[in-house]
Amino acid sequence: MSDAVARHAAGTFSSAPSLLKRLSGVTVAALASISLFAAAPAKADTTLLNVSYDVARELFKDINPAFIADWKKNTGETLVINQSHGGSSKQARAVADGLEASVVTMNQANDIDFLADRGLVPQDWAKRLPNNSAPFYSTMVFLTRKGNPKGIKDWTDLAKPDVKVVIPNPKVTGNGRYTYLAAWGSVIKKGGNEAQARELVEKIFRNVPVLDGGGRAATTTFTQREIGDVLVTFENEVQLVRQEFGNNFEVVYPSASILAESPVSVVDKVVDRKNIRKQATAYLQFLYTEPAQEIIAKHYFRPRSTAVFKKYESTFKPISLFTVDEVFGGWKAAQKKHFDDGGEFDKIYQKK
Repeated sequence: MSDAVARHAAGTFSSAPSLLKRLSGVTVAALASISLFAAAPAKADTTLLNVSYDVARELFKDINPAFIADWKKNTGETLVINQSHGGSSKQARAVADGLEASVVTMNQANDIDFLADRGLVPQDWAKRLPNNSAPFYSTMVFLTRKGNPKGIKDWTDLAKPDVKVVIPNPKVTGNGRYTYLAAWGSVIKKGGNEAQARELVEKIFRNVPVLDGGGRAATTTFTQREIGDVLVTFENEVQLVRQEFGNNFEVVYPSASILAESPVSVVDKVVDRKNIRKQATAYLQFLYTEPAQEIIAKHYFRPRSTAVFKKYESTFKPISLFTVDEVFGGWKAAQKKHFDDGGEFDKIYQKK
């Protein structure tokens, strides 16, 4: 691992907030495992770097050793897999700026399109693996304080003047973008128009006390700093919080939300230069296998495997989901209209 990569990987972990007692322990364990990997025998044949978004830390901490063992069994080769985590779009920019990711595992297609526009992956990257190269998905739900004192049930409740809403920054995080689009799309899906959708989103962001730089930071703001009445984040994140704190928080599912896919890609420019395409491709293919899908489901991400989903279906509450393509014409159109400089989000937030 190069010094630059080591510094970046260490930085993303060291700056990660210790938001929950259990999750803090997991983060420490992840650091320890990386130290072991980084100090792994010089005999290690290949090192991969997975650059990912921040709330996927614990997932890949469990995925990586499972793949390493499987690869060793099938090929005899010893692998080292390092992890780097942060806000999804920040991570994409780091890769574009030279962070030598073997693979990227993001929470929105927009971030991999960003790398495609810079020639690091092909424009048709989404066609290389099943399900648009997204081996699992999630959605945006609410986490309220015990008893749900503000009576929050749906997106419109987030716009009430006495409600403080914790959402990470949509300019730099997939988490924040999905929340913004979920709120906007909830109006459109109920027959509302663009003006009504904009009004709802503007009122919601007027209630946001702080825009954190990542989903995990937003969770810390809500749980540890005790800021806000409701946190909007990925389903898997709220389940981890609930698992840790039990009755201190309540999970609320809105009437409809957005399908939040987690796309993946080999970073072609890096793997070809380092001659590690075979290993990096196998790593991503492994995510679709039954053992990996089991790990994915246990971390409260929704698996693609029908059999695994059925096994864990009691974990995932039924919810009406709409897609970015369906409501916004795809990620590129959504990015240009809503999140580029001078777009709808900037106009809305400037009024705050």
